[in-house]
Amino acid sequence: MAFLSPDISAVRAAALSEAASWLGTPYRHQASCKGAGCDCLGLLRGVWRALYGAEPEAMPAYQPDWTASGTGESLVEAARRWLIEQAPDTAVPGDVLLFRWREHLPARHVAIVSAPGLVIHAYERVGVVESPLVPAWRRRIAHVFSFPEQAPWQP
Repeated sequence: MAFLSPDISAVRAAALSEAASWLGTPYRHQASCKGAGCDCLGLLRGVWRALYGAEPEAMPAYQPDWTASGTGESLVEAARRWLIEQAPDTAVPGDVLLFRWREHLPARHVAIVSAPGLVIHAYERVGVVESPLVPAWRRRIAHVFSFPEQAPWQP
């Protein structure tokens, strides 16, 4: 993945700052409470709330095993409704990455780019951490999104 200029928009900077404030939050499946517990999607939901207020839609239940097979791309579809899709090779700090464990499986993991080659994400038995975007993670990137400059429901 090639990273663009280190100059990032105000919303990306705010998203990155908020994501960093979640570091150390323990892993809790389907939770989204800074300091108390979250999963990778809960981290994204918490960053969204900090940027825009209420979440834009109700969160359906989902399985904890992101390698499980499924029939749809519900995570990608939701991201397309509320975030701005970017070319996969243009991620900059503050952008959202969606990962697919295997080519035939739906995307099921979320991270926020924190710096070139680094991401903030949450995963089981670890919690919210900043990790290197090693080749094993890079090759699983399925989609890149950015946060909108303002809440999508505002004029």
